[in-house]
Amino acid sequence: MRQKLAFLIFWLAAIPFATIAQQHTIPAALNKGANVIVNSEETVFTVHSPGSATAYFKTSITILNENGLHRAKVTVPYDKLSKVNYIKGTSFDRTGKKIKTLKNSDILDVSSFSDISLAEDNRVKIANLEHTVYPFTVEFEYQTTSSNTMFYPMWAPLDEVSMAVVKATFTVVMPAGMKLRYKEANLPEKGTTRTEEGKEIYTWQLSNLAPFKTEPYMPSMAELVPVVRTAPTDFEVEGYAGSMNNWLNYGQWINKLNAGRDVLPEATKAKITALVADAKTPEEKIKRVYEYLQNNTRYISIQLGIGGWQPFEASFVDSKGYGDCKALTNYTQAMLKTIGIDSYHALIRAGDNAPAMMSEFPSSQFNHVILSVPLKADTLWLECTSQIESAGYLGSFTGNRKALLITPEGGKVVNTPVYTAADNAQHRSVTVKIDEKGNGVANVITRYTGQNHEDHRSLMLTASPEDQRKWLYKNIDIPAFEVNKFSFDLKKGRKPEVTEKLELSLRQTATLSGKRMFLTPNLMNKWDSTPNTVENRKWDVERTSAYTNTDTITYEMPAGYTLEYKPNDANYSTEFGSFKTTTKVDGQKVMYVRTLEMNKGRYKPEAYTKMLEFMNNVVKADGQQLVFVKNIP
Repeated sequence: MRQKLAFLIFWLAAIPFATIAQQHTIPAALNKGANVIVNSEETVFTVHSPGSATAYFKTSITILNENGLHRAKVTVPYDKLSKVNYIKGTSFDRTGKKIKTLKNSDILDVSSFSDISLAEDNRVKIANLEHTVYPFTVEFEYQTTSSNTMFYPMWAPLDEVSMAVVKATFTVVMPAGMKLRYKEANLPEKGTTRTEEGKEIYTWQLSNLAPFKTEPYMPSMAELVPVVRTAPTDFEVEGYAGSMNNWLNYGQWINKLNAGRDVLPEATKAKITALVADAKTPEEKIKRVYEYLQNNTRYISIQLGIGGWQPFEASFVDSKGYGDCKALTNYTQAMLKTIGIDSYHALIRAGDNAPAMMSEFPSSQFNHVILSVPLKADTLWLECTSQIESAGYLGSFTGNRKALLITPEGGKVVNTPVYTAADNAQHRSVTVKIDEKGNGVANVITRYTGQNHEDHRSLMLTASPEDQRKWLYKNIDIPAFEVNKFSFDLKKGRKPEVTEKLELSLRQTATLSGKRMFLTPNLMNKWDSTPNTVENRKWDVERTSAYTNTDTITYEMPAGYTLEYKPNDANYSTEFGSFKTTTKVDGQKVMYVRTLEMNKGRYKPEAYTKMLEFMNNVVKADGQQLVFVKNIP
């Protein structure tokens, strides 16, 4: 998908204008906590036709210290469908004296070819005005033109922490007969519209934005700062005209790109037909085709012109054995079509904690394509770029979010599978035998399900045994131990799981002091810290993950010790989650059971204090100890 490149071309989070000599006009509140100050910024986006647009930027920024030095550089991407008309730049010292004027020879022009790409036409021009004496000011002015109008700019001048904005303006110029769609958020006042020479001119302005203050467990900063999103109604890319006024029409444009590209060689059709000949159910057929895909192809990105959105033909992938997300999805769809199973492309924003799709604002918000296979009872989802994923499992990469399903009629917003706290579980059973010195041997069996299994699945399928051992030493949360034995077992499915078995030698898992032995029963899953308190919290509290952890640990204490103290069992239930522990002692046997369930959700700012109280209770309970005393004859 080409969204990232096009987005940067039309919106390069304006790097800042005005000399140091003008700093006396900056309100004192803007300097506090700032590394950089945007003195002025001007962004003008001009649409000439459904297939042509120009973006103009003029910016100035004062860099106060080394933490803001990255803003002394601009990176302007371009490709086959766009070009950089010019880049200008000048830097000034703290007195306003000119340091340097940018020459064309100073501007680097390099490929942005990525490691996972076989071919790309993406390039970037880089202008650098870094200086070593602070503060100093840089001014940049640049213009780009593009024949790809799928992406109109998003304007968010306050785009990073520790940055202040004195003044910023955003203007969109639309030709007669073309409609601008836009969505405003967090603006102190709405934009204005006027008509000049038959053109509609939209303008937004912001001033005196203080540095953004972060808070623990707040929503994404991009959701909280002032922003204007814009999108086309009519657009065109390399002769493919489309409409984005609703999702149905946008999906119809995608159908134009995909039309006729699902033809497979007859030999491959025969092979796929034979592959599923004895399969008993449609789901079994789908899984066999998916395994064939995983065993015979690999993911490689190829992004050239319209190829950023149009998949390569199924016959290309069949002969070459590789493709990007669009091509591999199209290839899988073609194989399923061969055996009479319908499936549909789904455009999605992939990635952990990716921003939620704005379903009320049709626009190109996607960076990935997956496949949806409707069955009688439900839908089977396929991640066609993975050689290790289970059929039907989307997990943290594309699960728990909305997608745009591309049906024969057009686009339709749907939900991908939701993974609950019960789905994302870690169930652990441990037996520990402790000797008189407090050392022990532990046998651990842990079953990871849902999103909790993902790290272990990747580890067991992609890492060598030695690297697996190193990973265990890094990730097992025990102060002093040795890994004697370990093994992993993967069970694939719509709710896949990994079972991990460990034998560990523990050093001083119980501590001695005189005749007493102290045991912290929570062996491997302690909480030992909480976020900071926040006075007068401003933002909502957001938890983005849901999971359940259960630990059942049985200790065999050394002979000759008697229980002297046992902490009370804990039981807390809140809107954020629940926590429960029980500890039973029977002679030399100690059984400790801990269950923690954390919910995903969004809460009012005042709920933060209650969440901290819950977390502190968990930390306190996790640190409690049993005390045994040695019997002395």
